Amino acid sequence: MIRVTGRIALDESELHEEFVRASGPGGQHVNKTESAVQLRFDVRNSPSLPDDVKLRLKRLAGSRMTQEGVLILVADAHRSQMRNRMDAQERLIELIREAAVPPKPRRPTKPTLGSKQRRLEGKAKRSDVKKMRGKPVD
Repeated sequence: MIRVTGRIALDESELHEEFVRASGPGGQHVNKTESAVQLRFDVRNSPSLPDDVKLRLKRLAGSRMTQEGVLILVADAHRSQMRNRMDAQERLIELIREAAVPPKPRRPTKPTLGSKQRRLEGKAKRSDVKKMRGKPVD
């Protein structure tokens, strides 16, 4: 079990890792090893995540989530396969933690008296400027 928050824990069997060849530095050995990691996590069918977290995660993931609801994270920053695996898992955990925080509800506010007066004064000044653009009156 991977502990994400106090109430969310992921089962390791829900994560599917696929190893591919990474671009970047590595010398002659780079063409033989598959050090990059594609971490796949089926958000839509995950029993570990509450529905509200799934919705926020979908919004946060953006183009990293497929139409089927599978989140794909690619990690290829390191030359080591193990470090790339850890990097991908940490990024997934961070993304879920961010989605687990419910948004603050917006409380509508009224404009202050001062802000209303400043707005009206600005409109009056702008009106005067535009009036002066007309033809002169004899």
